[in-house]
Amino acid sequence: MKASELYEKLKGEIEKELFGKEESVRCAVTALLAGGHVLLEDVPGTGKTSLIRALAVALGAESRRVQFTPDLLPSDITGIHFYNQQEGTFTLRRGPVFTNLLLADEINRATPRTQAALLECMEERQVTLDGETLPLSDVFFVMATMNPIEFQGTFPLPEAQIDRFLMKLHLGYPSDAAERQIVERVCGAETGEKPQTVATLEDVRAARAEVAKVHVSPAIRDYIVALVRATREDEKIRLGASPRGVVAMTQAARAYAAIAGRDYVLPDDIKRLAVPVLAHRLILRSQSSVRLSQSAEALIGVLLSRVPIPTA
Repeated sequence: MKASELYEKLKGEIEKELFGKEESVRCAVTALLAGGHVLLEDVPGTGKTSLIRALAVALGAESRRVQFTPDLLPSDITGIHFYNQQEGTFTLRRGPVFTNLLLADEINRATPRTQAALLECMEERQVTLDGETLPLSDVFFVMATMNPIEFQGTFPLPEAQIDRFLMKLHLGYPSDAAERQIVERVCGAETGEKPQTVATLEDVRAARAEVAKVHVSPAIRDYIVALVRATREDEKIRLGASPRGVVAMTQAARAYAAIAGRDYVLPDDIKRLAVPVLAHRLILRSQSSVRLSQSAEALIGVLLSRVPIPTA
């Protein structure tokens, strides 16, 4: 199955649960096909959990959900070796990361020590327990949700954790038309059709192989490098995007082009992905701003206007 066909099928099923969020769905599928992970930051009740749940059903993939709380331990995520008294040996109890799609719900309600348990899982696709390294599935996709840090009872995510997310998305409140659809479903005016399985993990692997063949011209490569380096040179930014940001932008752009049915990347792909891929990797000099994420997104817009767009 081609990447564009896979995207259309997944989108059709996800939209049975999530109304009016086509661009967010496109970015989520882009991250999946690029081999990355997604961080969803928004107020409660905007459909964050519905998105990952519908995606798991549409793929027919194994999925697990972890509700992050202040008393959650790292072993609750990765697993633990426990002593089996009947057999007289230590037995491995695998944690929820041994799955295909992992929903890390309200990740910023857990302590930084527990959040860090996902670092190796997300980057190396493996878990180390008591000196033993265990591989995870090649299709391992983390979608973490978080409430804005100004809400009570949350912990800010470490920079190393945030940098491992390919994209950070904001669903936002639904449009008037979408909210009416929600009310109509609650009132029973609609049939309430549920997502169905329309693809497999093999389709994801085939689409990823297609993404790997998408051409990135030298001019586009220079554009990506120039944009990322611009985040390190602006006086309002204390810490710009790391080299991982260059890799993330390239991978995301190739996947974005593939689901659009192209085998080459356009400058418009970079411009559309710049905010979700780069904004969360920036640390601004002014830490007094109430909404730093919005300030970072605005700065990315300014940088896009400064960096010359390749014309050939």
